This record gives sequence, C-alpha cells and structure tokens, in this order.
Amino acid sequence: MNPEKIGQFIKQIRLQENLSQQQFAQKYGVTYQAVSKWENGKNIPDLSILKQMCEEYHINLDDFLETKITHKKRISKAWIWMIIVFSLLGIVLLFLFFKKDDPFQLKGLSATCNNFNLYGSIAYNNTKTSIYISNITYCGENNPQYYQKIDCILYETDERTKTEISRYDYKSETLITLDEFLKNVKFNVDHYEQNCKIYKENSLYLEIEAVDHKNQITTYKIPLQLEEDCN
Repeated sequence: MNPEKIGQFIKQIRLQENLSQQQFAQKYGVTYQAVSKWENGKNIPDLSILKQMCEEYHINLDDFLETKITHKKRISKAWIWMIIVFSLLGIVLLFLFFKKDDPFQLKGLSATCNNFNLYGSIAYNNTKTSIYISNITYCGENNPQYYQKIDCILYETDERTKTEISRYDYKSETLITLDEFLKNVKFNVDHYEQNCKIYKENSLYLEIEAVDHKNQITTYKIPLQLEEDCN
C-alpha cells in the first residue's frame, strides 16, 4: 500500500472527470485540503470513501491497494469477441500454471488511549499484510514541553516478547514539541511478514519516548485496536 502512488491515481481520476479539488471534495463530503493531502501522498481516504470511490469509478479495490488500477472501457463487438477468446485461453493457462492470490481485505486501526487520536488501516490477504498509520494527534493535557529527541516505534507483542516493526525518530539541536513531532509521523509498512489474523488480540501498539534538554524521559504507550478481527 503506497500512499504516494495512490495519490497519483486519485489525481488522475479527478482530472479525467474534469473536476477541481473543491468539486471532488464536495463529491465525497470532505475539504479540498483533504483531497490535496490524498494527491500528495500525505494521507489516504478513509475506508468508506475508498470503497465508494472504487465503486463509482469501476476500480478493483485489490488493484487500487496494489496501485495497479484498471478501468472499464467501452469497446466494439469485434474487440469483445477477441477479448472473450483470449480471456478463455488466459483462464486455462492461469488455471494450469498459476494460483491467484487471495483478494485483499481492509480493516481500520484506531488508538485505544484517550490521549491520542490517529488514522490507520491494515490491508491483508492470506500471504501478506500492509500497515498504514498517519495523522497522529495528542489530545491529552496541555504539554508545552520542548524535546531534543523523540522516538515513535510501532511494536507487535505477545505474552513473552515484543518485536519492533518500524520507527520514526527525531534528533536535532533544534527543540521540538510533541505536537510538532507528531505532524510528521507516518508509518507505511508494506508486505509485513506476519499475517493480519494474529492481531485479533490487539497486539499492535505505538510507543513514544521523548527526551528533554535535561535528559528526562517521558514515555507514552498507545495500544492499537482493529475495527474488527481479521478473518
């Protein structure tokens, strides 16, 4: 799941329909700033909008997530017969030599910690899983503290061990607040080796470790919850 390529596809769809970002935004009940973020790869539409977009523009959801979009086109009868013949031959070859991957399913991720909000999703089938997390915001008590180093780490854990999946780090001579740091945090883990079904116990979580100029450490743990179990 590549947000940048998905954004390019969304822009291509909008331009083919001769719609401005404002018109496209009104179509899906969002702001034009949201459409701009989609097209620049800074975010992707939520699940309901994604499915609606695929239905309206005749896009296969699996191809959309794999950034290999195909559209239905009007063709002549002669081409239809040629396509039927070659399709039948292709089906026979595929049946004999290949096994088609299972279709992707999409589940939403959310933060169970009251101090944080985020947008996340998992796209998966029986062979691979992709994890996408963005738009993390702190909504707890006012935190004006400035930090010299902040790490945000995505973990998977079980009863005995925890495994680091990905991380986003900040270290600079310029101090930064937690809110400023979170604006840039984004995780895009493609083809993760674990299968989505193991997450049914909500074993994913984010851990933020912030170090101030006195080397005092503040740690936040953000458990992540699937909208429903993978099946």
